[in-house]
Amino acid sequence: MAKLNGIGVKRTVVGAHYGFKDWLIQRITAVIMVIFTLVLLVGFFINPHNDVLYVQWSSLFSHPVMQILTFLTFASLCFHAWIGIRDIWMDYVKPVSIRLTLHILTILWLLGCIAYSAKILWRFA
Repeated sequence: MAKLNGIGVKRTVVGAHYGFKDWLIQRITAVIMVIFTLVLLVGFFINPHNDVLYVQWSSLFSHPVMQILTFLTFASLCFHAWIGIRDIWMDYVKPVSIRLTLHILTILWLLGCIAYSAKILWRFA
């Protein structure tokens, strides 16, 4: 791992490039989820009634901007989850074949969740 050069030992760093990019992606996806939560809270507070009926939910999520924001939030949630779950598989599952299988199953599950959320959101359209 270490090489000797003219000055001293040069360290070979592997895997370090994942850290900042993943950290940044998780922060960006978290901000998107917070924005969505704030939009929903504002919608609840400006609602004149104390209860939210199906008709109100349906009209809220049939608006194209809300559909896009909701889909972006679900995609962000899945991407956020992928980074966390991938790190868990990489840290705690040592056999490469099992880890690869878990990665593939996780990706398929999250893509299925995104597809199902799109189906639900654009059903109202």
